[in-house]
Amino acid sequence: MAVKQTVSSRANPLYKRLRALVEKGAASDLCLLEGPRLVLEALAAGLTVVEAAAAPRAEATAVGRAALTALAAARVSVHHLKAELLASLSETETSQGLLALARRPTFQEDLLFRGKPLLLVADAVQNPGNLGGLLRTAEAAHATGAYLTAGCADPLSWKALRGAMGSAFRLPHVRALSMEAVIDRLTERGVAVLATAADGDTRYDEADLRRPVAIVVGAEGAGLNPVTLARAHGRLYVPLAPPVESLNVGVAAALVLYEAARQRGFAARAAPR
Repeated sequence: MAVKQTVSSRANPLYKRLRALVEKGAASDLCLLEGPRLVLEALAAGLTVVEAAAAPRAEATAVGRAALTALAAARVSVHHLKAELLASLSETETSQGLLALARRPTFQEDLLFRGKPLLLVADAVQNPGNLGGLLRTAEAAHATGAYLTAGCADPLSWKALRGAMGSAFRLPHVRALSMEAVIDRLTERGVAVLATAADGDTRYDEADLRRPVAIVVGAEGAGLNPVTLARAHGRLYVPLAPPVESLNVGVAAALVLYEAARQRGFAARAAPR
């Protein structure tokens, strides 16, 4: 690894760029990657990593050394950063010693509809951890893509990326459309829009999920708005034992997406030895 620069001051341009990205978030065309595993996931997914900053801690673990080696192979400038400075940029209590800046991935909308579409639609899911978990579950269940409507958290914020574990880099997704526009596009392509609702009319494991379908989940607490429920082609419910009235959005989505995967002949990988 070639160390290009030693950063010891908050006035350094690199530190300022990193700090600005932490504060700007989705307003930037870059995303902040924290930790060696996320850096490795981004490189493996083909993201363009612009530059990186490492503290001595990064070289203390095998995964850290692997990330530094991968960055060097990709000809990414890796700057040495004082541990205290890097820790001041970290969202975690204990910094993992590596940060990187990468170009945000963009996806052609047609990718969402490849094969027999199985789509996740997250409507105004504002909790970034929940949104990241939704993307991870969708990819794991062989979904073909996702729509993240206006009002959703940034899927490339640090908390969302921690929940997604790399899925936000790989699963094709389109952001910031209105729910009405998403339903229009799905309907035009012959995809059934199935909303999840406590008062749904079809039990989730009794619905035909082998056809092209989009599973719509709503914001935590508020759920889906009446217009979305009215325009949906069907409403699915998960049976609950009283007095429980609802499930976490991630749990509900996982149940329905994996039921769709089961109906489509989900091929699980071999169990680890």
